[in-house]
Amino acid sequence: MSARRGLSEHEIIQALLDAYRRGYFPMAEQIFHGPGGSRIHWFSPDPRGIVPLSADEGFHVPRRLESRLRASPFTLRLNTAFEAVMRGCARRRAKDDPGDLHDHTWIDETIVTWYLLLHRAGHAHSLEAWANDDAGRPALVGGIYGVAIGAAFFGESMFHAPRPRLPTGARHPLDGTDASKICLVTLVRALHDAGFVLFDTQMLTAHVRRFGGLEIPRRDYLRRLDAALAIPDRWPSLRIT
Repeated sequence: MSARRGLSEHEIIQALLDAYRRGYFPMAEQIFHGPGGSRIHWFSPDPRGIVPLSADEGFHVPRRLESRLRASPFTLRLNTAFEAVMRGCARRRAKDDPGDLHDHTWIDETIVTWYLLLHRAGHAHSLEAWANDDAGRPALVGGIYGVAIGAAFFGESMFHAPRPRLPTGARHPLDGTDASKICLVTLVRALHDAGFVLFDTQMLTAHVRRFGGLEIPRRDYLRRLDAALAIPDRWPSLRIT
């Protein structure tokens, strides 16, 4: 699927939504062949990674992170900087970044274009973490984005922008350490409260596993997906606190 083949924006949006409804998602070629090019691969992995949406189902927040959450170190916003979050996720990250999936980003310009179309059509969303510099100017320091259909949320990627501590030992005012984790926990709790029943994380990473993420057989995932898609759209009910 490509806009260069003459598909309209509406057709691209519908094709993406249809793929998600069937359990598929796109990733750019460069995760296999290095930077360059814009061919897209489609995946429906077996097993599939999911994040539980409540503590009863297995969602876990480390104690130190829970303490950071209570301190409210960031201002959290919904859908105010979707493209900036995508491009933050697209920057090449170090191999030891616990949120990274691959050495090279799988988000190329084709992916950015497609998901901006989904966002403008009301299907793709971002949760952003903002901090203020010494002059009170806000800066994006982390975030997460994904696609919502029915009562299913398909998490795509997240990022954070850490800063070294100041010579005094204090945190830099724009230090984004823990920003992506705080966005993830906040989003999971908001999804649960809004009536979502599935948080698809596609491929399970060690980072997500720390929060209770698990793998389930593809056939079980597809059953859960069908049940979630049968529920009317829950995103309008979502609130963050």
